[in-house]
Amino acid sequence: MSRLPRALRTVAYAVLPAEVLLTVCLVGGVAVPLPVLAAAEAAVVLLLAAEAFAYVALRRRGLTGREAVAELVPVPVLRLVGHELRLMRSLFLWAGRRRDGVGPGDLPFGHARDQAAMMYGFTFVCVVETVGVSFLLRDYPRVHAVLLVVDIYTVLFMLGLQAAAVTRPHVLSSDTLRLRQGGHVNLRIPLERIADVRYEPLFTHKGRDGVLDLMVAAQTSVTLELSEPVTHVGPLGRERSVRTVRFHADDARALAKALRGAVSARRPEAEPVTPA
Repeated sequence: MSRLPRALRTVAYAVLPAEVLLTVCLVGGVAVPLPVLAAAEAAVVLLLAAEAFAYVALRRRGLTGREAVAELVPVPVLRLVGHELRLMRSLFLWAGRRRDGVGPGDLPFGHARDQAAMMYGFTFVCVVETVGVSFLLRDYPRVHAVLLVVDIYTVLFMLGLQAAAVTRPHVLSSDTLRLRQGGHVNLRIPLERIADVRYEPLFTHKGRDGVLDLMVAAQTSVTLELSEPVTHVGPLGRERSVRTVRFHADDARALAKALRGAVSARRPEAEPVTPA
């Protein structure tokens, strides 16, 4: 990373939290001196202008738009923003009865059914909380307006979690098994790396090195043993190698059967993958 993007990140870590604190003070009715307010807004404007200048400079050096943004914005922030955008996009896909990443000839396997009751329950609680807060803060219009926006977004976020699970199923293609979980997991496993497939319902999972548990409603139902590790990227960008993957599907037996057939078809000279 060059010096300019690194310096801009350092300034952003100081300016943006200060701007959030200032906004909270204004909403809460705290009197902020005009020079302080003007200085804070000027700092934000200058930071945005410097970010724009740095972005143009990075593009002129040959970086793509995505690479330039990655230079200016920390990876955890990019991944969190990307997760939020995927959730909101999933709501539109859900409303249109469409699915993400399922191509012609691919076999999709849903994994949202067993968490639906819990997610709708949480969403209902959020709606009740929104109504209750609106009633309690009816005499404080500015605070009420801010919290109303936060509460409405929280309801959309909860619905987005379920929408992402519905519209982003596991996908079995001719050469890859693509495992998803909500909007934050997108793990591609080449079929030639799958050594064993087991239908294995589990409700207790102990964290171990090299093992990835993609639980839905605290359960997994299919276990994969890999001949070579694959790299899993966490929600904040942390990478780790895994050789055992446990995940859940609504019809886990059908997925395991289809996956064993697809793996055996790609290595006809080897022994077929036998059911566990």
